[in-house]
Amino acid sequence: MSESAQRRDLRMPDDDEVFAVVTEMLGANRVEVRCADGTERTARIPGRMQKRVWIREDDVVLVEPWDWQDEKADISWRYERDEAEQLRDEGHIR
Repeated sequence: MSESAQRRDLRMPDDDEVFAVVTEMLGANRVEVRCADGTERTARIPGRMQKRVWIREDDVVLVEPWDWQDEKADISWRYERDEAEQLRDEGHIR
């Protein structure tokens, strides 16, 4: 199978979302993330994702920074490992 046939259309960030990599699990549904804009943020795992989507260190996620507190964010999406590799290959994240 050719490489272009394996490429999948992935969810890309909306205007208010950025790519991030989980750097540390903090507990209480919170994680430390390093965002693509260079900012370290504390991100919250929303209730709709808890116990449905398991998030671990080094996972690639989409976060939505808070308007009123830029050092915090909400996680809106988690990419699978192969999807994260595709994003790295295409240069969207480091």
